[in-house]
Amino acid sequence: MILRNLFVTFLAFVAWGIQTNAGEIPRKEYPRPQFERKTWLNLNGEWDYAFDFTNIGMEKEFHKATTFSGKITVPFPPESKLSGVEHKDFINHIWYHRIIRRPEEWAGKNVILNFGAVYFNSEIYIDGKLVGRHFGGSSSFGFDITGYVEDGLEHHLVVRASSDLRSMMQSAGKQSLLLNSHGCQYTRTTGIWQTVWLEAVASAGLQSVHALTDIDQKQLVIHPRFYRDSYKNTLRIVLQENNKKIGTVCVKAANSSVAVAVFSLKNVRLWSPESPFLYDVLYQVLDENGKVIDEVTSYVGMRKVHIEGNKIYLNNKPYYQRLVLDQGFYPDGIWTAPSDEALKRDIEISMAAGFNGARLHQKAFEERFYYWADKLGYITWGEAPSWGMDANSIEVARNFLQEWSELVLRDRNHPSLLIWTPMNEEWWPDHIQYPRFTADLYDLTKSLDPTRPVNDASGGCHIKTDIWTVHSYEQDPAALKDALYKDGTFFQTPNNPQGVPSANVGFNGLGVDSPYPFPKYEGDMPYLIDEVGGIKWVETKDKSNTDSSWGYSTPPATQEEFLQRLESQIDAILSLKEYVWGYCYTQLTDVEQEQNGIFFYDRRSKFDLKLISRIFSKTPRE
Repeated sequence: MILRNLFVTFLAFVAWGIQTNAGEIPRKEYPRPQFERKTWLNLNGEWDYAFDFTNIGMEKEFHKATTFSGKITVPFPPESKLSGVEHKDFINHIWYHRIIRRPEEWAGKNVILNFGAVYFNSEIYIDGKLVGRHFGGSSSFGFDITGYVEDGLEHHLVVRASSDLRSMMQSAGKQSLLLNSHGCQYTRTTGIWQTVWLEAVASAGLQSVHALTDIDQKQLVIHPRFYRDSYKNTLRIVLQENNKKIGTVCVKAANSSVAVAVFSLKNVRLWSPESPFLYDVLYQVLDENGKVIDEVTSYVGMRKVHIEGNKIYLNNKPYYQRLVLDQGFYPDGIWTAPSDEALKRDIEISMAAGFNGARLHQKAFEERFYYWADKLGYITWGEAPSWGMDANSIEVARNFLQEWSELVLRDRNHPSLLIWTPMNEEWWPDHIQYPRFTADLYDLTKSLDPTRPVNDASGGCHIKTDIWTVHSYEQDPAALKDALYKDGTFFQTPNNPQGVPSANVGFNGLGVDSPYPFPKYEGDMPYLIDEVGGIKWVETKDKSNTDSSWGYSTPPATQEEFLQRLESQIDAILSLKEYVWGYCYTQLTDVEQEQNGIFFYDRRSKFDLKLISRIFSKTPRE
């Protein structure tokens, strides 16, 4: 059996080589490490492409294309250097093409075409036939293409990606809405920007799982979902600790049976940043004869996050949040990390600087980042790129709720992910749609994942939330402390509510100038300053050039002055431990013209990391 599997794997790689002839595959690691199959083909590498600036591609039948004149390296966006294109202007439509081939050894299996992410909307065609559409630029998706491909034959895969960044109808994050980067907005990302891959799956194979870790009851509860019901099949789940089997549970492989697998654990090994232990999990779908028809490897981290009073708890102990703002931009790949090692390295340098986690800011990070956070013991707050969209729009709500739900379902099993933060700085709410939208976001998130707190809109405007967060870049430490809390008064992020025409509000008497009771902090939940600092520091040669860089402050004249200001700010926050339960420092690295990182854009350290780590490693004194 082992020899046969090795031979099958060899054939798969041979088939891949025939398909690409592209040499080394970029981002060749399996993109979904918490739900991994062995039978897959990475489609990264050289593709053909064509821009479609006037949106006439359909008229020219680009969806039936067998080649395009341009060459691009996937999964890097066309704006990036690594793509080989580096087109920095707005791209409203781009078409991709490559040849795919279903390996003959996949006979009898369904073929799933997976996309890590395509910005923003996408249409997928095979040999001119529409396979499916996806709306949203950050969430992963896949289509069953079994009926579109034949064993051993070449087929033409065409992807159309569309983006209307200035429409206010789509989430942009920190992508610049002007032609060039400016302030805290940077180079755009369009089209395919995460790995594309094929996967062979049994028709009744395992589609997903929801792994719920209950440390109080010392149990692991797993809810499986299958591609189709088959009451004759069985799902076997094997739990392993350090390569030693510690439990096996079997359930019917049928969605209609509401199958739930429960593992009772006598001696639970917990996951935490101090001890990031992970249990290995093997999922096997067996047919009625006991033959394994589908196999997935995974892992779980047993941990619990909850809120009591004004503190965040990890594993039933108060856990102070010492976070850094990580925007996930790279000089040569923009939104796309140049390598898996680069993702890991960003976590390593953050931990070396003394942080215990990161707020993943205005970007939905790829699953490989969460994998390394799980492995290394690193707290994350998951976020979506909400900037750029009109949060008062009903159409935006429709688009965003779908994309956000896909992200929550994708990432909810990662132990490193502690807090959901769907939006950021929504400071211009209306009286009707925004409160409804935000409340719906909260309720949707809780329904999909009841195990995590939700920070509805980082920095405001809060509507329905488990955590109260504020942003302040006050540089004077004493003023910062007084601003956050003084004489029983907390800093409240100002809202700038938009007028609501009375015609839109029915017969409840609410008019354009009527006040809306936006919530205020009442001390009944954790209060955090999850953007602070932003101390500008540029290389010596650039200090006099204030036009080429941007930050939240006048830069200190010396490193000594920088460190003094930084430490005084952190000490001021820590001194408020009874009221403020954590911070997020802006930011991990410089990003293009914004130069307030602890590290330069190329990840070189600006300072002596021992001195930096001593500051950010501080915890509130008991």
